[in-house]
Amino acid sequence: MIAVRKIQRGTMQIHFIKNVQFTKLLKAEGRLREFNFRKINSSSEPVFTIDVSDDRGNRIMLRLHKPGNQWTIMPQVLPVWVTQLEPTFHQLIEEAVSE
Repeated sequence: MIAVRKIQRGTMQIHFIKNVQFTKLLKAEGRLREFNFRKINSSSEPVFTIDVSDDRGNRIMLRLHKPGNQWTIMPQVLPVWVTQLEPTFHQLIEEAVSE
């Protein structure tokens, strides 16, 4: 958790910003893969980053945003097995944010 202090006219206000990051094992393309989720707090809109390794060990990085009430993958070139998990990503993020 990050604390931000603001001093106004001799009084101090502290605002806490919840740091959200978690890891989940998900089955994709017949294998269990480790997906790392992290919320970016500096953005004006809520954004999550996810990273996962492919079969060769290369990191795949993707970003999700919530333009309405559904977390969606921002436009980028990704393997099909990643994009197929978009509904699962939405569910996992909603669970983590509501805790």
